[in-house]
Amino acid sequence: MATPKFSKPTLNFHQDIKKRVADYFREKNLTRSGNRPLYLKAGIIVLSFIFLYVHLVFFTPHWAVALLECLLLGAMTAFIGFNVMHDGAHGSFSDRPWVNKLAGLSINFLGANVFMWKTKHNVVHHSFTNVEGVDDDLNAGHFLRLSPTQKKFKFHQFQHYYFIFTYSLLYLYWVFFTDYKKYVTKKVGQVPITKMKLSDHISFWSFKAIHLVLFLAIPIYMVGFSQWLLGFAVFSLFAGLLLTLVFQLAHSLEETAFPIPSPVTNSLEDEWMIHQIRTTANFATSNKLLTWFLGGLNFQVEHHLFPKISHIHYPAISKIIKQACQEYNITYLEHQKLRRAFLSHFRHLRVLGTA
Repeated sequence: MATPKFSKPTLNFHQDIKKRVADYFREKNLTRSGNRPLYLKAGIIVLSFIFLYVHLVFFTPHWAVALLECLLLGAMTAFIGFNVMHDGAHGSFSDRPWVNKLAGLSINFLGANVFMWKTKHNVVHHSFTNVEGVDDDLNAGHFLRLSPTQKKFKFHQFQHYYFIFTYSLLYLYWVFFTDYKKYVTKKVGQVPITKMKLSDHISFWSFKAIHLVLFLAIPIYMVGFSQWLLGFAVFSLFAGLLLTLVFQLAHSLEETAFPIPSPVTNSLEDEWMIHQIRTTANFATSNKLLTWFLGGLNFQVEHHLFPKISHIHYPAISKIIKQACQEYNITYLEHQKLRRAFLSHFRHLRVLGTA
């Protein structure tokens, strides 16, 4: 389908909220990018990942310890994505472009590709959130029905039982299939990707080769195929589960909207900023430890409205956005507890599978 159009703003909400946030940064004399606490956090997570990798591959511990470390390695993979790559790819990790580029490239070492990610996430998902047929994050093949407009199959009546297993496959599916599919088709779903330069092609294939060497060839050589297979499965399945759950708990809920473009005009009902608020929800925003590990992605509303602001500022600007939503009578979606967001997602899947 052709990418839809947004309605023209009928409220002053868009300009007002941008002004309020700009005033906050000016009054506090802050930059919108990351700072020393973010860089320290990034260093801790990256060094933890390196330590776990080296210890597992070159100083392989007892199998019970090794499996625990594989889980931790999977967690660190997700945390690098949340805290380093995500801000870097949005240009908010640092006020220096080369630092942002380096942070974004962290995903390449982990097997994915930042060029493809930027099209899928920055361009498509952030523009057309929860619009089925455009937002590729709603595309789980036929395995899951995530949107009311998607075709329902009989086995979807069980999807609220097996979705955890499906989510755990994301990392493997992403690294070993969807990146290559986008490369060959030159599309993210139905949206064409930007034409790749020679340097983009070289980066794509060289980092894919590096990933195969680091995560397949060297570990198999050092520990043997069977031990590698078990460890790699534990690591990748846990990473996939964490990566998927965080984004699904922000968009695929009972409360979030799944707007449908007009069949006549191909226009969406809301202006872009209202659309983002209706299709996005926060969760567990008072949990500082969770916020630290998730790179502020439990503040998804703030991220979708201001993707070029580093996540370290989300708790502060959330107060501004929430207040503005109250004044303009706009529903601000939020689950105070993680379990409530999880249950909302669970019920959403159950209803879509049975209704």
